[in-house]
Amino acid sequence: MEETIRKFKEHLNKMQAYGHAFGILNYDAETVMPKGASEHLGMTYAVLSEEMYKLTVSPELKGYVKEILEHRDEVDYITRREAEELNEEMQRTEKIPMEEYVAYQVAQNDASNAWHTAKVTNDFALFAPHLEKLVNYTRKFAGYWDPDKAPYDVLLDQYEKGLTMETLDGFFALLRKELLPVVEAVVKKGPVVDDSFLRARFSLPKQRKLSDRLMEVMTIDRNHCTIGEVEHPFTTNFSKDDVRITTHYHEKAFASSMYSVIHEGGHALYELHIGDDIKYSPLGGGASMSIHESQSRFFENIIGRSEPFLAYILPDIRRFGPRALKDVSAHDFYLAVNKSEPSLIRTEADELTYSFHIMIRYELEKQLIAGTLQVKDLPEAWNRLYKEYLGVDVPNDTMGVLQDSHWSGGSFGYFPSYALGSAYGAQMLKVMERDIPVWELVAKGELKPIVNWLTERIYQYGCLLKPNELIVKACEAPFDPHYYVDYLKNKYTEVYGL
Repeated sequence: MEETIRKFKEHLNKMQAYGHAFGILNYDAETVMPKGASEHLGMTYAVLSEEMYKLTVSPELKGYVKEILEHRDEVDYITRREAEELNEEMQRTEKIPMEEYVAYQVAQNDASNAWHTAKVTNDFALFAPHLEKLVNYTRKFAGYWDPDKAPYDVLLDQYEKGLTMETLDGFFALLRKELLPVVEAVVKKGPVVDDSFLRARFSLPKQRKLSDRLMEVMTIDRNHCTIGEVEHPFTTNFSKDDVRITTHYHEKAFASSMYSVIHEGGHALYELHIGDDIKYSPLGGGASMSIHESQSRFFENIIGRSEPFLAYILPDIRRFGPRALKDVSAHDFYLAVNKSEPSLIRTEADELTYSFHIMIRYELEKQLIAGTLQVKDLPEAWNRLYKEYLGVDVPNDTMGVLQDSHWSGGSFGYFPSYALGSAYGAQMLKVMERDIPVWELVAKGELKPIVNWLTERIYQYGCLLKPNELIVKACEAPFDPHYYVDYLKNKYTEVYGL
């Protein structure tokens, strides 16, 4: 058994190395690669993805995993969990013919390249054939993985173990019932503060300095975390030793980047605090996308848009920012960054309306994967739902169906993670407030005890525990979306004096 485990770990190291190389190429493609290099990158992806496929389904790895799982009581817990995770990945991968697996990686690269151009030029027709190809592949793969399940349920399970359309339908129905009346009341009440100072010119070099300061306050270790600039911000991690966040600066919308940095910083904190004993293993990352988004949304909204945090960070914003901020009080800043109104862009949406942006994407994804909505009809369906749920007219596809990068990467089933993660974070807050003086710490800019609390209950475990187990460990109870509803109702009742 010792020899089997040694060979198993060696194989994992090789897979980790290939995954690392793949990830570096992905990061490079999104940040600094010349647009004209896409074809060459596709060729490299084809070679690397074939090697990754062979490593994942190799007879040797199957043998190691089979022996470990047959003698699970004789091996340590981490090795057993690694074998369980690899067993699941092997079973998924080997159900896909290798030529289709490789072709899909190339199709993703082509789709991403087409999306970047289509978004800038407002040309959905350019992106549509690539999207259609990814939808077809995704539907086919879901059938390979579990032909007895609805394809979209299979995809949801890839991002959150056990998540189904039935669960999400109930979750979103609760949000519609409880939060739509609050949205309507806020719209009727109108603005509570003049937020024009958020559109004052804030030079990009000084915004970059503010980003550095935000990362410092969040206790992000810059020896292991960098920040880059992209069209659509994201975080990527190669291990807890190498985490990279990105943002997008707008000269007359500095809060956009500010909250992008805090959001991606929340993702980074999770990865940077994975346990050392699993940092280079298949377990050395976040447990699920919803758990991951619970951290990014927690820091972006619950902490980052709180009045104590804004009172603390406002002197730094004034130090780097325009004169228009000189006489702005912390309370006015708090009201401004929590202004709620139906809008077009998901990443710029306020907390109250945000989940309705997710709901729209969820409804469209369900239909795309079920085959009841054709790709060519997607813009029209998108615009109709934005009018129905948020009462806004979509002026063009750049601000509509082309605004997100997720579908160009084949990430169908990902979007619900944002809404679920927001709800998880609200429930975590309740227990955290019992254990530590959250708002006293935030008011002093001392976020380390908050990060320590999250590390103890979430971060250190990586994928050792499943999402539902982590929620119980963090919240001392199963998931309950009413905490999220109550959090939003209380916050916006206070902000708008309802």
